[in-house]
Amino acid sequence: MIDIVFDLVGGTLPATYPFALWEEIVRHAPHLAEEKLVGVLPLRTAESNEGLLLPNRAKLVLRLPTASSGAASRLCGSALQIGSSQLRLGTSRTRQIQPFSTLHSQLVTGANDEAMFMDRIRAQLSEMKITAQLICGKRRTLAGDQHTIHGFSLVIHDLKPEGSLQLQYAGLGESRQFGCGIFVPHKVISGLNEAK
Repeated sequence: MIDIVFDLVGGTLPATYPFALWEEIVRHAPHLAEEKLVGVLPLRTAESNEGLLLPNRAKLVLRLPTASSGAASRLCGSALQIGSSQLRLGTSRTRQIQPFSTLHSQLVTGANDEAMFMDRIRAQLSEMKITAQLICGKRRTLAGDQHTIHGFSLVIHDLKPEGSLQLQYAGLGESRQFGCGIFVPHKVISGLNEAK
């Protein structure tokens, strides 16, 4: 697995942008739709009255098997129509995925009940032979015209290097193409043990 990082120019996006973004990505690079492990990392945005604002140095990041990087590189120079906004992709570069002891996902799909959600996450990590500590965040919903996705934000910490890489490669839950269940490095959490 590898990250492909694209320079990105655009303005304001609707909150439901992940659905239209994926449609546009596969319109320009249809082969990516056939690869189940392809994920689109959530864009870094700032909220405004008009919607979500992209910062000047925004990046679009695709996480995918190394073998699919050639198909992804065809996106360079593409114009993606997201609602009334247009995003233009610039050049791309590859970024190796590095092990970090603390990872975060904005939205991991799963049960609406937090206890049931956490039980399922623990079971999945056990199946993957990953040992770590979990912090469940807010319940989140990503809704569009044809999709509604529910889940929770999640921080996983005290990961060993091999477990960190495995989690970043495989993710958790469903809907990776909409930015769900993809883990990225999170600022170090300190003082957790002392607080107990």
